[in-house]
Amino acid sequence: MDLLWIPVLGSLMLVEISWTLPIDKDQQRLENVELAEDYLKRFYSLNLGDHRPPIRSVRSASTMEAKIREMQNFFGLKETGNMDTHTLNVMKEARCGVPDVDNFGFYPNRPKWKNHIITYTIARYTPDMKKEDVEKSVRSALKMWSDATPLKFIKINHRKADIVFSFSRRTHGDFFPFDGPGGVLAHAFMPGMGMGGDVHFDEDETWTAGTQGYNLLSVAAHELGHSLGLTHSRDPSAIMYPNYRHQSNAKYSLSNDDVMGIQALYGRPSKKMETQVASKKCDPTFPQHFDAVTLIENEICFFKNRHMWMRTTRTTYWNRLTQGHITTYLPSISSQIDAAYDIPAKGVAYIFTGHKYWVVEQLKTKSRAGSIYEYGFSSRVRRVDAAVHVSEYGKTMFFVGEFYYRYDEHNRRMDPGFPRLIRNDWSGIPRRVDAAFKLQGSIFLLSGTKSYQYDFRQKQVVNVIPGKSWLGC
Repeated sequence: MDLLWIPVLGSLMLVEISWTLPIDKDQQRLENVELAEDYLKRFYSLNLGDHRPPIRSVRSASTMEAKIREMQNFFGLKETGNMDTHTLNVMKEARCGVPDVDNFGFYPNRPKWKNHIITYTIARYTPDMKKEDVEKSVRSALKMWSDATPLKFIKINHRKADIVFSFSRRTHGDFFPFDGPGGVLAHAFMPGMGMGGDVHFDEDETWTAGTQGYNLLSVAAHELGHSLGLTHSRDPSAIMYPNYRHQSNAKYSLSNDDVMGIQALYGRPSKKMETQVASKKCDPTFPQHFDAVTLIENEICFFKNRHMWMRTTRTTYWNRLTQGHITTYLPSISSQIDAAYDIPAKGVAYIFTGHKYWVVEQLKTKSRAGSIYEYGFSSRVRRVDAAVHVSEYGKTMFFVGEFYYRYDEHNRRMDPGFPRLIRNDWSGIPRRVDAAFKLQGSIFLLSGTKSYQYDFRQKQVVNVIPGKSWLGC
């Protein structure tokens, strides 16, 4: 009789083991479907009725596919209608809680503030940061929008302010509960009475003024765009792009897309203010770094926000400096420039904005565009910080965060073994590079307030000067 129990015991053991095995592919797929459904319901108005997997009508599946395509189109992904890896990765990124498509709960009649003087207050602070650091981040975010418009922001100390900032968890009284760490970071409401214009941050996130956690300046600047009447932008370099992007505080600025949107609502700032922005390049209060540098037609082009300065490489005219709006000299490029490099032998420069690059052969002419993923970057790379071409080796160096990539221009592919840490191979150079260019046999790497002259043959820094020295400051 004991032998009869052996098959039964074996079956029981298999049942117990099955509960301890890793989640199988079907379970993982179900979780991905649920993630996608929740995402599309919140941000793309998906409505499947009462149908839930595995019971789903053909009509529901078709609706789901259409919404996935809509989301893929918004983020510039290949429109497959399927939950491929790239699509799921974007859905998993931290982001703003405001929908990407019109939603009357957030956008009643697309209003704007009637007055150009707007009051604000901070009703509840986060314990993650010092009170003065929270206030500084909010002021900096407000200044980004006031510099591009006739708007003026005034802080008051009571809840009757036009815009009320606060940090809250989960359900917090506005019918749009937060979801805990990750996911939705904050949301804001369009201009209007009551809760209109208010900005709410998820207290379950870790907030910071630096590099750890989520940068408050970045998120506050984005949410303020909603508070002033803007919807989301498809431009990855725009402040109003829905997904979170981190960079140093000095790098945060409005893209041309942001500026055109906000000025369509409130108009341009006074001529006097615009002149001050372009002419205060040597002012100590002006941001001390460049976004990108490259050579175009014998001109060293320095890019900062929506402006560019050009210094000729001709010795007899070295002190000649020209300045103006980027769109004046690069009419095809409407976004803030992230990086650039030139190949003298080809007579071309490559300008990078978000996940796009532009091939520039001549100033004041149209340029053709391409995708940075043509270079072989993974989908995790959304933008390039700096780039420089070393013609002696036929290689282009791309700097992304604390890493750098080496691209073979002849074979048109990334060299194996990359990315590598900047600090391991570039002795004397800071961990992050803002801009880079090559001139007269040296590589110049700009980081923060300094410009490092780097001898790539000796692999060492040979000189350090203030970055603004290039503009005659």
